[in-house]
Amino acid sequence: MTAYSGKNSKWLQLPLRPLLVPFITLFSLLVCYTCMNQISLESKTVTRSILPVGTNRLIENVCSTSAIPPEEMGYIHFPEPQTYNRGECACTPVRYFVILSMQRSGSGWFETLLNSHPNISSNGEIFSIPQRRGNLSIIFNTLDTVYNLDWFSSAAKNECTAAYGLKWMLNQGVSRYQKEILSYFKAKGVSVIFLFRRNLLRRLISVLANDYDRQAKQLNGTHKAHVHSKEEAEILAKFKPKLRTSSLIPNLQFMERTIAESLHNFSSIRHMVLYYEDIINNHKELKKVQEFLKVPVRELASRHVKIHTRPLPQQVENWGEVQETLNGTEYAHFLNYNDYHS
Repeated sequence: MTAYSGKNSKWLQLPLRPLLVPFITLFSLLVCYTCMNQISLESKTVTRSILPVGTNRLIENVCSTSAIPPEEMGYIHFPEPQTYNRGECACTPVRYFVILSMQRSGSGWFETLLNSHPNISSNGEIFSIPQRRGNLSIIFNTLDTVYNLDWFSSAAKNECTAAYGLKWMLNQGVSRYQKEILSYFKAKGVSVIFLFRRNLLRRLISVLANDYDRQAKQLNGTHKAHVHSKEEAEILAKFKPKLRTSSLIPNLQFMERTIAESLHNFSSIRHMVLYYEDIINNHKELKKVQEFLKVPVRELASRHVKIHTRPLPQQVENWGEVQETLNGTEYAHFLNYNDYHS
């Protein structure tokens, strides 16, 4: 290299140095911008690896969630069942729900209404079997199976279901493990539908009548909690229970307290509250349920036939004693047997 060429190179380097600083800054900003865009795009898709049943080949599925509001993302799921392949519905988002109720509050009828919707699967009273609620580990394992869409029942729509859940009575482990179950629902993104009865006296009468039939088996030696014909309903409605008036008010108080505690303890998660009488009187309540579950609104139907349609005085053997016990108390309004239309 000549002395001239060396001096010339040094001269050329001097103005380049101040230019490098803004160039590097701009380049760094461009890299950051590109990364942020990539993160934004990734937040609007869910990449899933699905192993089709009977194969060893992984299929990558990218499920777009761009149309889902951010506040709903915690309730959107893309389950990967172990027992079957969702196929073309693998990217159909599923919302998890649970119906929390008490026996003889219309939950069986309500569930058949939900299951008449093509996109809703409610899998029955799973925890009515004591072995499934023996401890928290068993309960959570059962729930995991249900919410992974691996629970087999006649209600399961499987591949293309959009709302998936079960009904769960408060005395089947819910009241005992409320704190732990609440944490599970929050972590899993489960929405709660409360279903209760306004007239708790009617509920008590139904409970006693159902308990009697469990022993008497009035329908050809078979116990039926729900019926599908007027003839069967009339047979079951003939039995008139005798209420123990000494424990009547304490029983009503206990039911009220149980309902209030559950509403309070699960108030911090997404939920809605329904009453049996309101659904009977106003079928728009079913529209609200479908909107809550984010499914297309449809006309819902059930084959269940109501059993106790007679006025209350004709349903209780010792109605006079019941009236005397409740008159003048906060529960006197339960004596009004025209509180809803049959």
